[in-house]
Amino acid sequence: MGRGWGDGRFGRYGAGVLTRLGTLLIAPALAAAVLVLPPPAQAATPAKEYAAQAFATTNKVRANHDRARLKQGACLRKAAARQAAAMAEQERIFHQDLTPLLESCGLSMVGENVASGYPTGKAVVRQGWMTSPGHRANILRKGYTRMGIAARKSGGAWYVAQVFGRPAA
Repeated sequence: MGRGWGDGRFGRYGAGVLTRLGTLLIAPALAAAVLVLPPPAQAATPAKEYAAQAFATTNKVRANHDRARLKQGACLRKAAARQAAAMAEQERIFHQDLTPLLESCGLSMVGENVASGYPTGKAVVRQGWMTSPGHRANILRKGYTRMGIAARKSGGAWYVAQVFGRPAA
């Protein structure tokens, strides 16, 4: 079974994290993050396939809840890739400081879901994040317009980061 940030074992936040204009808000039950990459023209690596599946599943879930599809955010994808790699290297899930992304990615709002242990991108979204109130809230938040997802494998487990954003006006 996969693990999500909000199951009480991973630190003080225990809920989704949303940062808006430098203010950190803690939402109930922070969900696992997944970074989704667009399908490449050449053969995809397993990590890219995992992320692409999570990206597509996130947009399907949003469509089923009358939410706009999220577009790829290159800066958000890079942030998710760094986070997924860091979690895989340490073989634990944790959140990155999202505040610097507001300026570096030109955002007015940013949030993150992280997770580990789910076998597919579809499973991390449907069985992981959508069953956790904080993660679900991040996925369904109307204000987000961009997303980046990345996944890395270590010790037989997938580590996933999903970073959401809204460009500054």
